[in-house]
Amino acid sequence: MLHGRRAGGLGRPGGPHPQEGDGERGEEREEEPARHARQGSYAAAVATSAATPERLLLGPGPSNPPARVLEAMRRPLLGHLDPSFLALVDEVQERLRRLYGTRNALTLPLSATGSAGMEACLANLLERGDDAVVGVAGVFGERMCDVAARIGARVTRVEAEPGTPLDPDAMAEAIARVSPAVVAFVHAETSTGVLQPAEPIAAAAREAGAHVVLDCVTSIGGLPLALDAWGVDAAYAATQKCLSCPPGLAPVSFGERALARVRSRATPVQSWYLDAGLLAAYYGRERVYHHTAPISAIYALAEGLRVVEEEGMEARAARHREAARVLVERLAPLGFEPLVAEAARLPMLTALRLPPGLEGAGEAALRRRLLERHGIEVGGGLGKLAGRIWRVGLMGENARVACAERLAAALAEELAAPGPGALRA
Repeated sequence: MLHGRRAGGLGRPGGPHPQEGDGERGEEREEEPARHARQGSYAAAVATSAATPERLLLGPGPSNPPARVLEAMRRPLLGHLDPSFLALVDEVQERLRRLYGTRNALTLPLSATGSAGMEACLANLLERGDDAVVGVAGVFGERMCDVAARIGARVTRVEAEPGTPLDPDAMAEAIARVSPAVVAFVHAETSTGVLQPAEPIAAAAREAGAHVVLDCVTSIGGLPLALDAWGVDAAYAATQKCLSCPPGLAPVSFGERALARVRSRATPVQSWYLDAGLLAAYYGRERVYHHTAPISAIYALAEGLRVVEEEGMEARAARHREAARVLVERLAPLGFEPLVAEAARLPMLTALRLPPGLEGAGEAALRRRLLERHGIEVGGGLGKLAGRIWRVGLMGENARVACAERLAAALAEELAAPGPGALRA
């Protein structure tokens, strides 16, 4: 049989046939092309990996994942309705509830980025013609306004100067005046490094009968959260910042008041994919097919959440605060000053005013040198603060004094060197 298969064209034309009694070696020869293909694919993968540089990610996200999170993504794929995978999803949902500080049943890893989490919360709770009050303390408050307006809501903005938190009294006045369906604001504004206390604004919203939407993209995994105690109806986050997982999932949570609002809508949620009612059928007890979940990304998130719980949120938050303190202390002699007053400053994302002479093209050149010469990424300013500040993220796995020290040493070297970005006497 082996002779016939080889003669039929699987062997090299004109090449020798295997001899009698040499069947095993003949099978080896038959598999050589496939083996070579596999080896070629492996070599290509190794070459691609070697060409991907190692970076210390100290920008506004992503952060570097722990090795065990990356290793989790190598586990064998399961089907999205496999009982073993669904048991893991249950674990992820319960760990997210603990991290969010909530008992909300509909707490889940949405199969999309944090921006889709924002859209999911607003699209489910707003209908065309509804009023919304949105706190704007930076770029991501602006984005909330944009998303709400695209849904067809009438948006009332309450603004704060860049680098300062929202005024709770100004928010309360707008809420009382407008009587909105939704009040939305950002807990940890990534574009400015400002921490926004949630309780006063949420209390004013609840008193007016509004639903509260909170952006926890940068705070989750870096600061304790308490959605139920704060009176938050819906919240969203992302996996790539203080959770130190790859980007691509948006942990979201909808409380019972929010779900009642969804059930009482006059019109369907404008997004089929983000409809909380449909998502509940898959992430609840029914397990009705909705979409094919990103299996490997959920493996990574499950492992990342275990890392968080093993450390403990109190210890983790303290580690973020200490790393941020050292960062500010080490960069002050180099001319970098915090944009935000200490009382309102995020521990995981520090916005820094630049030394004289670095604004504009000079700061971009210096960031490029940090990346190319030292393998360190930091973020520039966004919106009104573009070219005026840096955003340094010490998030999750990277919230360590050693990371702050490494950045300070690299900056001292670059600022002392001649060329763009050097310190001027």
